[in-house]
Amino acid sequence: MTIYSLFRVIPSVVVFVGLAGLAYWGHSTGWKMPGFLSSNKAAAKPKEDWCEPHSVPESICIECNEALVARVESAGWCETHGVPECPWCDPAMAQRIGMYKVTDEDRERAKRALAFERRENSEFCTLHHRRIQFESIAAAQKGGLEDAQVTRKRIVESIPVSGEVAHDPGRVAHLASRSSGTIAKVYKHLGQEVVEGEVLALIDAGEVGRSKTEYVQASLQFDVKQKARERLSSASAQAVLDAADASVREAFVRFQAARQALINLALPRSDEEFQLLDARGVAEAELNARLYFLGIPEPHRRELDRNRHSNNLLPLRAPMGGIILSRDMVPGEVVDPSRPVVEIVDRSAMWILLDVRAEDEAKIILNQTQVAFIADGRKEPVKGPITWLSPVADEKTRTFKVRVEVANPGGKLRAKTFGSGKILLREEEKALVVPSSSVHWEGDCHVVFVRDKNWFKEGSYKFYHTRVVRIGVRDEKATEIIAGLLPDEVVATQGSEILRAELLRGNFGEGCACCGGHGKK
Repeated sequence: MTIYSLFRVIPSVVVFVGLAGLAYWGHSTGWKMPGFLSSNKAAAKPKEDWCEPHSVPESICIECNEALVARVESAGWCETHGVPECPWCDPAMAQRIGMYKVTDEDRERAKRALAFERRENSEFCTLHHRRIQFESIAAAQKGGLEDAQVTRKRIVESIPVSGEVAHDPGRVAHLASRSSGTIAKVYKHLGQEVVEGEVLALIDAGEVGRSKTEYVQASLQFDVKQKARERLSSASAQAVLDAADASVREAFVRFQAARQALINLALPRSDEEFQLLDARGVAEAELNARLYFLGIPEPHRRELDRNRHSNNLLPLRAPMGGIILSRDMVPGEVVDPSRPVVEIVDRSAMWILLDVRAEDEAKIILNQTQVAFIADGRKEPVKGPITWLSPVADEKTRTFKVRVEVANPGGKLRAKTFGSGKILLREEEKALVVPSSSVHWEGDCHVVFVRDKNWFKEGSYKFYHTRVVRIGVRDEKATEIIAGLLPDEVVATQGSEILRAELLRGNFGEGCACCGGHGKK
């Protein structure tokens, strides 16, 4: 081997020897960096008394050594309320000073809340076995952890809806003349208030004159036939008596038909006017005088002149009180029964028509479920029960129409006005609530972190119990707790994400030799 070849091999030999030495050192030292190279001296020399999975000294870790704080024996899963370790059924599970006496009112409140469809907890959720521990109160405060007490508060569970105001069709009248004729006088105009029975207009109808004439003739004929029959003695031949009786009956039938024709025209309006139609033995002139302004109130009669007005006048009356919504008639205009000329609406009560989603339809109980609705431009809501639910869904929106009937004093609600409201499903005056920031959904159950009742007791271990809860109404600020907590228990709120992170860290399987995994026994 030449000197030149030797120099070419030396660098490779040196590298090989260096790598071999590094491998020997790494194997002998466990690949740990010397202390003067480590940026974290604590990491270079781990504490001997430290439980890494639970972030507390191992000597006080209650998860690794349950003898330090024994668990309360659990009654298991509660089928009634859908939570494990249910405080409603076993108050001893609660973390509060003093035993709470669960009342029938508490149970009924939970029953009402659970009558509606709720998100359910999985029976296989095991997070409630975990307890999240701190080394001290100061350590918890340093992490920004804050607590709040479980309190009672009035809550309203509702469904947001939109809709519009409409007239009640049963309170809207479309009036047409009972007979063809010509408008003679108009007394009421668009937008005016009217009362039931008030005359709106007078119509000159030829049928009225003919009916009155027929009535006079039939009345006089019936009177004549009766008197002729009375003059016959009992000694008259039977055939003559039978013929007279038949003639009287025929005259009576004609008289009744003529009388009914006037009634069909709504001319007799009072008991006194009906008595005028039943007058017997009245002279033709007097009978004509009685019928001349039949059905027309006395105030209007005074302004009518028999020399200028015919006896064909037919009053058009309001069938109910309300306001005139539309009026399509002027004096001299020809009208007939097929064309309505006046529309009257009673606005003392209105309808509110709302659109409800299919999934919310089952929550409605007719005549019981209340609605609070605010029409556009109004500030105060109106309330009323849902009285009708459409059996057919809208083909475009797939929603159902529901109807609410509400009083409308002063006519403040106006038809065809849009608005929004709430279907009030449930109102509770003393519901249990916690801040919404304290409740977490962990895939198959809702959990909160309940502070141990001995938290401030000197020498006690500082930890939170993971509690599975059943929730009801929830908004940005507060959440109703149907089951899983009792009054005066304390839950973590601000900063509870720290506890949640610790819970999940343990749940993902980080473990230690002392407790065989994540501390769950």
